[in-house]
Amino acid sequence: MKKTKCKSRKTELRIGVIGVGGRGALANHAHKPQDGVRIVAGADVSEAALKKFKERYPDAFIANDYRRLLERDDVDAVFVTSPDFLHEEQSVAALQAGKAVYCEKPMAITIAGCDRMLRTAKETGSKLYIGHNMRHFAFVQRMREIIRSGKIGEPKAGWCRHFVSYGGDAYFKDWHAERSKSTGLLLQKGAHDIDVLHWLCGGYTKRVVGMGGLTLYHMIKDRHSPQERGDASFRIENWPPLSQKGLNPIIDVEDLSMVLMELDSGVYCSYQQCHYTPDAWRNYTIIGTQGRIENIGESCIRIWTRRCGYNPFGDEQYYVPEGVGGHGGSDPSIVAEFVRYVREGGKIKTSPIAARNAVATGCLATESIRSGNAPFDIPPVPADIRAYFDKDLEK
Repeated sequence: MKKTKCKSRKTELRIGVIGVGGRGALANHAHKPQDGVRIVAGADVSEAALKKFKERYPDAFIANDYRRLLERDDVDAVFVTSPDFLHEEQSVAALQAGKAVYCEKPMAITIAGCDRMLRTAKETGSKLYIGHNMRHFAFVQRMREIIRSGKIGEPKAGWCRHFVSYGGDAYFKDWHAERSKSTGLLLQKGAHDIDVLHWLCGGYTKRVVGMGGLTLYHMIKDRHSPQERGDASFRIENWPPLSQKGLNPIIDVEDLSMVLMELDSGVYCSYQQCHYTPDAWRNYTIIGTQGRIENIGESCIRIWTRRCGYNPFGDEQYYVPEGVGGHGGSDPSIVAEFVRYVREGGKIKTSPIAARNAVATGCLATESIRSGNAPFDIPPVPADIRAYFDKDLEK
């Protein structure tokens, strides 16, 4: 494959957005004409989404076909914020066109898709950046700092419980509910948490076992027609879960998943996800040779370093200020990092290798669930590919 050079400029960075609706609003954080960064183009199959985009950026080029956007010389970088099953195709095309790529997580819905994206980025020299914004959450960064300081000793175990109260709204009324388009929610939703566990515990999963199933939403018979677009907006009145209406006509993904992971760093991890809890939050616990640490929501971190009985408040507590902007301030932060990376280079917190390994873990854990809970080994990334991307990773 012929190498192309990413068209980045110190004076101006011109951005296109593929998938301007929904998560496409993330790219708005990049539009800062006063700093030489402008959104100049958008592509989407939805006329309504394009109309709204055009109202915000009246001078921007718009198209129903993303390939028309990639043909333009006045686009230096793109945000790929389309549905998951399109990430691979559109990111590869953008990389081959010489554009820098911000691809929303999950990187792709198959391991092969991720590996194709990695190879294409290396062969073309175009920059590939994956939107794992939880690495920019203030509480996650603080937990990592504390763990790396040695406060709890050497990490040996990591647990994550993810309570998804909005699962019936966000994931069972549209394409997310279909294996062919998402692989499964353990990948689609769990990619964040798997990546955070990897990051906090200093390794990638090398062996995985999954257990779970479709335990509730299959009982709901009220479905919208295949021709309709499901209403995935969150509504507080959609409770209890079995009262939901207008679910996707096809539902063949799990709503309850549990995973065991053996990391190459020697740490053992578990991840649990439920899509019909009344509350919504995620709890990480890391246990080391000298203590343990866990978050209470996104504003409090507690540490236990002395032997004791029940002590709900721990020996130390840290309060983390809430960030400004989407997802606790992580959205503007990760977009700023992407823009700086494209324009100036330097180290980044996110990692295409880590994103691929999160997808690989989610994919094979899902396969384990559907294969009688058989264990699977994660295929490693070739050494030359890993070295190519790891050189830009912040240590």
